[in-house]
Amino acid sequence: MPRFALKIEYHGKPFVGWQRQIDLQSVQGAVENALRVLESDHDGIQGAGRTDAGVHAYGQVAHVDLARDWDAFRLSEALNYHLKPLPIGIVDAAKVDDGFHARFSALERKYIFRLVARRAPVTHDAGIVWQVRHPLDVKAMQEGANQLLGRHDFTTFRSTICQANSPVRTLDALNVTEHPYPGGTEYRFFVRARSFLHNQVRSFVGTLERVGAGSWSPDDVAKALHAKDRAACGPVCPPHGLYLADVTYPEDPFQKAP
Repeated sequence: MPRFALKIEYHGKPFVGWQRQIDLQSVQGAVENALRVLESDHDGIQGAGRTDAGVHAYGQVAHVDLARDWDAFRLSEALNYHLKPLPIGIVDAAKVDDGFHARFSALERKYIFRLVARRAPVTHDAGIVWQVRHPLDVKAMQEGANQLLGRHDFTTFRSTICQANSPVRTLDALNVTEHPYPGGTEYRFFVRARSFLHNQVRSFVGTLERVGAGSWSPDDVAKALHAKDRAACGPVCPPHGLYLADVTYPEDPFQKAP
């Protein structure tokens, strides 16, 4: 059976998250339902990461085995037609080798978190950024973020219901940048690692926001990390500013031949 990789973009608000759940609307379930219109008998899709309820994606990747040897462009077009009016887009599709696995073949996952600081309510970006009303110190947040880089026991920064066998992960990058925003400032957190724990990125951002606001010092982030205690974490920020931005593989499955 031919295997296809799908690059998927979605707005997380209407969904309980990526993972299919009985009688609840998930991104995985919606894509699988669209696939069943094309082929009634398939084993479902496997995604690169399980995003939580309300989390968005620019570059989620999934794979599926189908009976028909589809033209990849026609497959994406057909799926997009049958996904309407849900806020999910198949932005690319490609035929891949049987050895490709969207989750287990991945080398790295990249997330972006968008935080806007301004007094007036956000309007056009409502539901896709986290808003705070006070200014933040980007330099202090970056100093706090630097305390988290490398291989650590991240017990402090994972949910108590996290199902990972180990809290040890390697954080490759956590960069905080500031950008002009009408009436305020947008802060973007670029996070990169091979894999993440449940609520890890949102725990990072919520904690670093406290640093930017002056309630925590950058050194307090290191103290929280070394405590290895969930109670030492700062507030967990809301999901709607978080995006799964990209998943990288040994070879880009969507790279077009020259």
